[in-house]
Amino acid sequence: MKRRHFVQNTSLAASGLIISPGLNIRKKIISLNDKINIGVIGCKGMGWSDVHSLLKMPDVDLVGMCDVDQSVIDQRLADYAKLRSNKPKTYGDHRELLKDESIDAVVIGTPDHWHCGIMVDAVMAGKHVYVEKPIANTIEECNIMLAAQKKTGKVVQVGQWQRSGPHYKKAIEIVQSGVLGNIRLVKVWAYQGWMKPMVKKPNSPVPEGVDYKRWLGPAPMRPFNPNRFHFNFRWFWDYAGGLMTDWGVHEIDIALYAMNALAPKSVMASGGKLAYPDDPAETPDTLQTVFDYGDFSMLWEHATGIDGGPYGRTEGIAFIGNNGTLIVNRGGYELIAEREFAGWGKEGKEKMESIPLVQRGDVDILGLHTENFIAAVKENDHSMLNTPIESGSVAAINAQMGNIAYKTGEKIYWDSVKGNFGKNKKANKLIKANYNNGWKVPKV
Repeated sequence: MKRRHFVQNTSLAASGLIISPGLNIRKKIISLNDKINIGVIGCKGMGWSDVHSLLKMPDVDLVGMCDVDQSVIDQRLADYAKLRSNKPKTYGDHRELLKDESIDAVVIGTPDHWHCGIMVDAVMAGKHVYVEKPIANTIEECNIMLAAQKKTGKVVQVGQWQRSGPHYKKAIEIVQSGVLGNIRLVKVWAYQGWMKPMVKKPNSPVPEGVDYKRWLGPAPMRPFNPNRFHFNFRWFWDYAGGLMTDWGVHEIDIALYAMNALAPKSVMASGGKLAYPDDPAETPDTLQTVFDYGDFSMLWEHATGIDGGPYGRTEGIAFIGNNGTLIVNRGGYELIAEREFAGWGKEGKEKMESIPLVQRGDVDILGLHTENFIAAVKENDHSMLNTPIESGSVAAINAQMGNIAYKTGEKIYWDSVKGNFGKNKKANKLIKANYNNGWKVPKV
């Protein structure tokens, strides 16, 4: 399947980008010796982790912070004061931050449902972007973001930082060398024992200092509930896609990149709220999803409340070949050789040499990822990125296909020419982004 069919053929409008008023495309030449001024939009979780990583580089300065929660702004100003002496400007509206001509790049760490609109605004304002994963909450938005990057040429890195890990690169090299033999199955998984059920809470008044209307943005209007706010937003369909997109994009990214695959022929999923059926989360806490890529299959599994994942690992990727299986996760990689059949009860000769566990070691992979971003910004070279928006879109779209299969309860088939699920109206409807509260879907 051609990448252009996968990326461009989702049903999008045909004309012009809609951008926020007052945002003008600008071009700024950055000297390799210049400092890079950054802003952050969404400072609570990974947004701040990314900024903290960027600030380990002396040639990066934080000059702007934007968040809809004033308590988060106050906390981050205090955190920043321990790192640097300047005081960043603060904002409640990302569009105001983007008007600052001194800002070269922005970090987007908002909930998923805001990624697309803010990223499009940012690149159209002439900013380079580091956007958290998954890049968007729908397939349509992923394609809009791809088009916006292509239109502006800005550097857009996705926070799928495993791509920058040396041991992941070595594992991918082994997979692509062919020594594993024919790879028939790839397993990807996340078993999250730390996750306990949420306690049901009633709707409540919006906390003081929170611009809840802006937090909702294009999501449907509903009363404030603390279970749907900071961090836990990811377990509700209006804002995110659960573990399938939260953890899945990390593992699926490595799997598909190593296998040189883009989109499946078909997807089917089974699972539900089997661990904590009565807690308020909407996304499944237990899920198995099978993706058929023609010459191999990929199995995604996630489960909350337990850590007993495949091969004794809570998360990882396993490439299962005729000669051996390579397993890689954040702790390291190992290769388990297959053996020739020598008769029942006898141990045959290994088909290849096994590799005992090679541990990750003391490597700051997020630091390598943010350094890669700044290097690409200074060169104004999108092709230098370890996880460009194109890769982020492949991982996110595949993960979203898994969720669509789960939501429809059907085996769904991807039409690579039309860029949709053929005649399956239920599945095709879930490709689209539905914006509310006066917000408009950016169009390409």
